[in-house]
Amino acid sequence: MGKYGDWLIMLIASSVIIYWLYRMFYRWLHEPPGVNSKLLLSEAEDVNDEDENVRYLEGNGYEVTHGKYRVPITIDLDGEELHSRLFIDMIAERDGKHYIVKTARDRMPMDWTGSGVRDRLLVYALLFPECEGVLFVDQRERTIRTITFQFSDK
Repeated sequence: MGKYGDWLIMLIASSVIIYWLYRMFYRWLHEPPGVNSKLLLSEAEDVNDEDENVRYLEGNGYEVTHGKYRVPITIDLDGEELHSRLFIDMIAERDGKHYIVKTARDRMPMDWTGSGVRDRLLVYALLFPECEGVLFVDQRERTIRTITFQFSDK
């Protein structure tokens, strides 16, 4: 099996490498657009160190890496083009995990029920699936709530 065995091993190894490269290219080509969302955040505002929410997060062990960011959205409604946007208040990091930060607003109180949290915050978790979750910062009540979403088959 001398010279034919060497060629057989080389053929199998080459086939495995080619298949692996094909799978990497296929995955890259078909991955959802939100997966590489770090490019989106290149246009985020600088972090305002004077913001009380930034200071509160940093005082609790988080590092605020990105400031406010506006995600523009174009909607096609029966051929009519509508425009909207989502606002992300900050992106924070702790222990190598990234979090989307939303801050409490007086004019938009949070409904802390399953459907209320889903309606207000799920869109951010879906927009940035590589993030660990959403931090809801309420400076008045001095709370940071961590929200993660898990999908089940039921």
